[in-house]
Amino acid sequence: MSSTALITGASQGIGKATALLFAKNGYDLIITARTKDQLDSTAEQIKSYGRQVLAIPTDVSDRVAVEELVKLGIEQFSAIDVLVNNAGICMSAPMAETSIDDWETIINVNLWGYIYTIKALLPHLIARKQGNIINVGSFGGKVPLPKMTAYCTSKFAITGLTETLRLELEPQGIHVSGIHPSVTKSDFLKRAIFKDRDSQAEQNRRQAMEKMLTSPLASKSEDVAQAIWDAVKHPQAEVIVGSAKVPSFLHRLFPGITQGMLQLTTKSEAI
Repeated sequence: MSSTALITGASQGIGKATALLFAKNGYDLIITARTKDQLDSTAEQIKSYGRQVLAIPTDVSDRVAVEELVKLGIEQFSAIDVLVNNAGICMSAPMAETSIDDWETIINVNLWGYIYTIKALLPHLIARKQGNIINVGSFGGKVPLPKMTAYCTSKFAITGLTETLRLELEPQGIHVSGIHPSVTKSDFLKRAIFKDRDSQAEQNRRQAMEKMLTSPLASKSEDVAQAIWDAVKHPQAEVIVGSAKVPSFLHRLFPGITQGMLQLTTKSEAI
């Protein structure tokens, strides 16, 4: 009997690359995202590897919809072995320009979306006394980034969720891993939110992010997918992918120095 993985945010980028890698390695897939056409395209590629796939468009911030997704997945495949929480939204904005609606959007998708899938699937994993939960976090969940307060709050929460959940579930045979990539080459900018005190500043921040995506420092979706696969096959607590390794290491050892450097960056933008 084939193993089955549930992957959120699977219509593009990291989620799609992960779904295809798992399919190549013999997994059946339950995939979800909000964009039906792109999700269906991923499903067709999975089928080309001879694997079964259940593709259901779902907003992960909708608890009832997530519960139904998990229910249908278990009904079709009998068991779900791996959960990859990946769906998320990026936001770059100063705190003063971040509305409560913005905060709710970011937290609902980036944090509650992970909690809903875990809560819906956990009784199934506990009953089987096995499984893997992979939470895709971010460099922004290890190092505070200027003008990304809402985003970093959600990603630091994912780091805490992952680390404490591991303590609770590992003795029950359920492995929990955090995967933390740097900025990753994908289509995520189409959904990213940028705000600043004036339109030019906002445009500058978007252009800076676009430039980062084309640089060698950006992670590739396939590299992140490989890290997720490795964390399932060889369980490990945490994997930091690509260029995120160095600043994460420095911040852990010398937080004052890294924060000072980031504050200088913020001051230079304000000049």
